[in-house]
Amino acid sequence: MAFGWIDEQAELRRRAGLVRTLRPRPADSPLLDLASNDYLGLARHPEVAEGAARAARVWGGGATGSRLVTGTTELHAELERELAAFCGFEAALVFSSGYAANLAAVTALAPHGSLIVSDAGNHASLIDGCRLARGTTQVVGHADPEAVRKALGTHRGAAVVVSDTVFSVDGDAAPLAGLAAACREHGAGLVVDDAHGLGVLGDGGRGAPHAVGLAGADDVVVTVTLSKSLGSQGGAVLGPARVIDHLVNAARTFIFDTGLAPASAGAALAAVRLLGREPQRAARARAVAADLHARLTAEGLQAVRPDAAVVSVRAPSPEGAVRWAADCRAAGLAVGCFRPPSVPDGVSRLRLTARADLSEAQIEHAVRVIGGTRP
Repeated sequence: MAFGWIDEQAELRRRAGLVRTLRPRPADSPLLDLASNDYLGLARHPEVAEGAARAARVWGGGATGSRLVTGTTELHAELERELAAFCGFEAALVFSSGYAANLAAVTALAPHGSLIVSDAGNHASLIDGCRLARGTTQVVGHADPEAVRKALGTHRGAAVVVSDTVFSVDGDAAPLAGLAAACREHGAGLVVDDAHGLGVLGDGGRGAPHAVGLAGADDVVVTVTLSKSLGSQGGAVLGPARVIDHLVNAARTFIFDTGLAPASAGAALAAVRLLGREPQRAARARAVAADLHARLTAEGLQAVRPDAAVVSVRAPSPEGAVRWAADCRAAGLAVGCFRPPSVPDGVSRLRLTARADLSEAQIEHAVRVIGGTRP
């Protein structure tokens, strides 16, 4: 029977407690949200929503084509200029998603004969970029510049090091300065995914590379998503103008994909401008994360100290994590639930989002629910 193997796979997932289901949420959900990536609380901000609506009224519902045909509007160009300037880079290129941006950056910057050195904790989109690239990939230990240095020392020729800046599972930050130093010793490029750093780290939320003085460097390329701190949709690659020009000519997820919808571009542009006026939002997100961690560990829970806005709480098992998240939901709290195969180390967790717009009462409620429902 066609696709008969799917039933076998489904049964294996059921037995392992790894079945995933979609849960459509209403527009007026009563749950306190600690599950989304809306770190700055901008997804529903009036200025961001109006930016989306205004763009849709002016430009229509879709981009109408690929970026090289009809999918580049004046709005896209404006967003790219302001996003690059905000983050401290020479140029930017906007994609339909952060996933597409990562595929573009890795595949276009790792040609045949090159070496890709990839952190073991990288996001799936970076991993897939490595798989699709024509270079050879070597996976190294998590957040280990010395392992990167050793890997680069085995190769003669073009090389690129690929890493998240803030890892999405535990919320720990990559040692960017050490990675950059290792790259420069061997003439390698550094490509980092700042999806969870933009809006949270750096001066006024300008990102992790900005925070360590790597913004604008000619050997550093940064990918970001517009769907987390900026409350919109889409992704972008930031870097030297010659790298961005190369992506326009060589990145398949740019050349052959429909451009980002104008509404998403308008929302992201409004969010960048709002963050420029309200830089305190970034510091508030970090403060909330630190507060959540302190309170949860005081309750005796195993929570990883956050470097940005992700707070990870260890669960006893995949089944325990699912049950814990469900009990939190029943008590009015939405939390993330990470379990194999989504976690590289096989350890199941609750993943909490520290949002800048959380009140003291909401933080207290979240800690009370999580502690009260622990398996």
